[in-house]
Amino acid sequence: MANRSYLYSADSMPNAAEIPQHVRCISEHNGDIPLAHKLMVGHRTTIVPSMIWNPPIGIAADYTAGAALLRDLLRAVGKGLEDDTEFAACVARTTAHLAQQQAKYFLLETGEIISLSGDDPAASVQRLVSTDIPDVVARAEAAIAGRDDDWLASLRTDWHRHFASFYSEALYFSFPN
Repeated sequence: MANRSYLYSADSMPNAAEIPQHVRCISEHNGDIPLAHKLMVGHRTTIVPSMIWNPPIGIAADYTAGAALLRDLLRAVGKGLEDDTEFAACVARTTAHLAQQQAKYFLLETGEIISLSGDDPAASVQRLVSTDIPDVVARAEAAIAGRDDDWLASLRTDWHRHFASFYSEALYFSFPN
């Protein structure tokens, strides 16, 4: 198993009876849940049934607000990377894909990543939703407002890890439409 986090979009949330009818693939990231995924599920965040695994370990959130937060942070990070053509290409690919796959909700699947800790999966997702995600959203909002330049500098140094996920219309786990 590659241990990835998976990000999708849909116009409805999964429930105990079914997954949404039209699930669009956004991104997958190897090895952890990257900052970009956490930011995109940072507004009106809620735990939902997973579309892939049995426990209720999916995370849903407002698409429009999450995409806007990521775009704003990428713009702030980019102010220190004007000459980095690779970063500019990453931002262009990411923003174009987000516009193409837009829906009402982001749906984040974390099962492969949270299983690495050996902790209870439901407790791990609860911690993500109640602590980790709100913390990075607050930090991003502060950085965008010019109140955390040190964090922005650290993101510029390691932007690949935070923003360079695999964005595609087909992920390892894809859903028929």
